[in-house]
Amino acid sequence: MANIFPSAEWLEALKAKLNSDEKYARVARNWEGDIMFNIEPGGGFAESLQLYIDLWHGTCRAVFVVDPAKDTELNPAYILSAPYDNFTRILDNQLDPMQAMITRKLRVQGSMSYMMRNVPVVLDFVRCAQELNSEYL
Repeated sequence: MANIFPSAEWLEALKAKLNSDEKYARVARNWEGDIMFNIEPGGGFAESLQLYIDLWHGTCRAVFVVDPAKDTELNPAYILSAPYDNFTRILDNQLDPMQAMITRKLRVQGSMSYMMRNVPVVLDFVRCAQELNSEYL
């Protein structure tokens, strides 16, 4: 069964994939930083949605769909913002994630220099997300 992006089920599938993938664990062994995906309306997706992913030394410690009313204390190291269709293009391997960051099709709040020093981690994270066999809303 496919995982529907974006959803809590998709996030849980991503967490399981990251925590079971030996290559990701090896490549991301030094990564420190949580990430929030800020999904903006676009491509038939009419609402804004935020997904939180806590990554630490090659493991995914927590994932959840952000509830703006309850999760007011979040201060992730990185916020990646883009219209919904740019996220789905990355997941479908139609848009290179690093090119998306450089051209601001995927906007980064946080240390871009840390991201650029850790390109293999970023690309392997995306590989894991692409392997989830996702469907889209």
